[in-house]
Amino acid sequence: MQLSPLKGASLLSNEPNSSPSQNPNIKPYQSKKALMADPKPDVSLKDQGNEFFKAGNYLKAAAIYTQAIKKDPSNPTLYSNRAAAFLNLVKLQKALTDAETTISLNPSWEKGYFRKGCVLEAMERYDDALEAFRIASQHNPQSTEVSRKIKRLTQLSKDKKRSEEVDNMRSNVDLAKHLDSFKSELAQKYVVGESWKDIFSFVVETMENAVKSWHQTSNVDARVYFLLDKEKTDTEKYAPVVNIDKAFETPHTHGDCYSFLRQYATDSFSQAACLVAPKTIISYPQVWKGQGPRKWKHGQSDGFFVQFESPLLRKEWFISSSSEKAQILCKDPVALDISAHEVLPRIFRDT
Repeated sequence: MQLSPLKGASLLSNEPNSSPSQNPNIKPYQSKKALMADPKPDVSLKDQGNEFFKAGNYLKAAAIYTQAIKKDPSNPTLYSNRAAAFLNLVKLQKALTDAETTISLNPSWEKGYFRKGCVLEAMERYDDALEAFRIASQHNPQSTEVSRKIKRLTQLSKDKKRSEEVDNMRSNVDLAKHLDSFKSELAQKYVVGESWKDIFSFVVETMENAVKSWHQTSNVDARVYFLLDKEKTDTEKYAPVVNIDKAFETPHTHGDCYSFLRQYATDSFSQAACLVAPKTIISYPQVWKGQGPRKWKHGQSDGFFVQFESPLLRKEWFISSSSEKAQILCKDPVALDISAHEVLPRIFRDT
């Protein structure tokens, strides 16, 4: 006859189920060493498995429980105990199978759901684990261990979902959707032909590459990217990228850089340019320290500037970053007042 577990019994996730023998003729267990060396014939296989389990020999415990199951295949306690052993051996699929068998043999016993929840937690299937622990709680509302598990899994589930969101945002960078107003301005300014589309794609690509670099290294190189004229530019003489990492050290280097870039834009027949520079490199000018109503609104946020230059339109954005779930995540670009926060003066001459 199978004994049902008592309601409200303690759930020990790291220990197998055991119950004291009701036979007064069975002598109490003396020592683990003696049992392992020469098991007593009157000690049940389940009790032998429990002792191996408590000693940390989970492989031997699982083997003993398997022997016991062959003799008593309808005993849910044996499957529950073997599930615990398999869990400690990180044989998670086998542990889950035994937990499911425990539940099928005794659907009203909270321990089967508890075992299942522990295995699913180890598999990082937090929502499924939470459901198993909630069912365990229904069968044993007094269990503080189940309550702790539910609290922990609720937080783990939230953390995992947010981590997945962050991973998705980091791997699927799409800045075009944040530049609709800029796109409209370009289309209005460049009414002849389709050149505005090339310019827009150029800016989006430059921004996205900068974001990807920031995600990987927490930094971007201070550079100016030029959209060269495919028909007019001498590409052997003029490259599409110019390093400007020394431009922000002093007013003198800043002025020299600006003069050079302005001449470069003219001589290379560039249609547009896009400057990318990390906030930390800019000691002059300190573009984020505007005055009055145009005062910098991004506090101490780390990030980088993107400044767009063309003969007909100038724009500027700041892309800040934060650390979420131990990962660097760039936030959406925020448009700045370029007259207050320009990193460099106008590069292209008015047309």
